[in-house]
Amino acid sequence: MQKKLHGLKVALLVADGFERSEMVEPRKALQEAGASVELVSPIKNNVKSWAQGNWAESYHVDTQLDKAIAHDYDALVLPGGVINPDHLRCIPRAIEFIKEIYNQKKPIAAICHGPWTLINAGVVIGKHVTSWPSLKIDLENGGAHWVDKEVVRDGNLVTSRKPEDLTFFNDEMIKLFSEYVS
Repeated sequence: MQKKLHGLKVALLVADGFERSEMVEPRKALQEAGASVELVSPIKNNVKSWAQGNWAESYHVDTQLDKAIAHDYDALVLPGGVINPDHLRCIPRAIEFIKEIYNQKKPIAAICHGPWTLINAGVVIGKHVTSWPSLKIDLENGGAHWVDKEVVRDGNLVTSRKPEDLTFFNDEMIKLFSEYVS
């Protein structure tokens, strides 16, 4: 199998309460495509996932957010889950990190409630996006054009609606990220 993303370093930004499948499946897809993926979090040591309405497995944090440098990464993934992005969007360093990645014209992939953080980072203005349906008005108020599709790509941004759309999300994320491999 050709490793399309060989040499690409991806930050996967999460706080406690991320939707497990929306972290695990994209991370696996990225690694299988040859990317190096680091779990970045404001939480020390281990971060807890959420699955089927309950707390689930914990995962080791590779890099603490306060030590993460946007320049060191080639791309960013933002999983959903309601708790995770709601927490991240209130952390100035998380929003700053997202803005830095975006301003460096690097690709960003966000699924479900993940795009919530993009509103606070000011990067959805004029962009076509999708998300979990309850974020529609928030995204529109943030300046985005919201559409109800499995996956939407606008420039260096890929968004998706929900765990059931992960196949579409992962495919489009890999396609986008592969354009940034040197």
